[in-house]
Amino acid sequence: MNITTDSLQEAWHRLEEPGSYEWWYFDAEDEAQGISVVFIWFAGFAFSPYYLGHYEEWKARRRSDQPNPVDYAGFSFQLYRNGREVINFIKEGGRELFASEDGGIGVRFEGNRFVYDPLRNEYRLSIDFSFPARDRSVHASFTFRPLHRFDYHLDNALHESVDFRHHWVLSVPKAEVLGVLDITSLSSDERQVLHFRGRGYHDHNLGTVPMYESIDRWYWGRFFSDRYDLIYYVVFLRGRASSPQAVMMLLDHESGEQSVFDSVRVRENDFRRGLFAPVHASSLRLEDGTVSVDIRHHEVLDTGPFYLRYGSRFSMAIGDDRLEDVRGISEFLNPEALKSGVMRFFTASRVWRDGQRSVMYTLYNFFKHQIDWFTRKKF
Repeated sequence: MNITTDSLQEAWHRLEEPGSYEWWYFDAEDEAQGISVVFIWFAGFAFSPYYLGHYEEWKARRRSDQPNPVDYAGFSFQLYRNGREVINFIKEGGRELFASEDGGIGVRFEGNRFVYDPLRNEYRLSIDFSFPARDRSVHASFTFRPLHRFDYHLDNALHESVDFRHHWVLSVPKAEVLGVLDITSLSSDERQVLHFRGRGYHDHNLGTVPMYESIDRWYWGRFFSDRYDLIYYVVFLRGRASSPQAVMMLLDHESGEQSVFDSVRVRENDFRRGLFAPVHASSLRLEDGTVSVDIRHHEVLDTGPFYLRYGSRFSMAIGDDRLEDVRGISEFLNPEALKSGVMRFFTASRVWRDGQRSVMYTLYNFFKHQIDWFTRKKF
């Protein structure tokens, strides 16, 4: 695994290897209103049952046409309020729906676009999609203004016998986020508008083979506090018995000092699983020198056969200082489930493939829409 904080690496890499992928991730939280949002653009949708099915058939020589990542582009948008899902939209489609910023940083999928403006040092997000299965349309505009950046690089290509087929680009560890979100019912024209003010995060990931061929499991998370901000990233590489690759990035607001810890010892505790959730540690302990961090995965925000997103609680000891019970966000990914045809069948219930009819998608969203109506869940 390679790591960089070079924002120039955010440009689309135009990967063409079968199974390769890129995604651009933004999340933000408005704590005062209890609202959080997640935006992700994909070129080679790494979690697509359609992409991975094509890849497996091609690899087994049941298809002669090798899959091209750009034919499986996509966009996802999640909205949570007070820890509960309000909208979970995922759509993918062919190359005609995807475009990259010519000569700059930014991509588009249908009417959903982000672009980086280097003169203003800000990312502008423009969202425009309809979600007929859940009777919604969403229009939004957001700006992410970086509050600081790290300067760190880890290039495993310099080390022998190390698999570096996954790359993490940490561009914006913390941002000021402003936005306007407009949600309308397609059937009744009922409209709700929110003015958003909060803090956010942005990174970029890419790889040259399907994730389940290089990664065994993966933990990521972050918290922002008055004194410290922390980001952690832990990847257990497939086929390696050694310790995981793990890094913690810490900002001390009092001193202004930035620290990167890349000899992190990781301990997984309290393993659990759900009916469709992968086996995962519900708590982690990370240690490096005088810094130790305990993470407890608290409230489940999103769950799937290979993925979990949590509202977490962090406690940290750094020298003689202690920080207790700070709220943050964590994620867990086990790509192994992506190999399962059964799990891909269930994953297809969450993904709207352009031009593809899916009984699972129709049924899943029908029942979710009925629950929304029954509970009168509004934004």
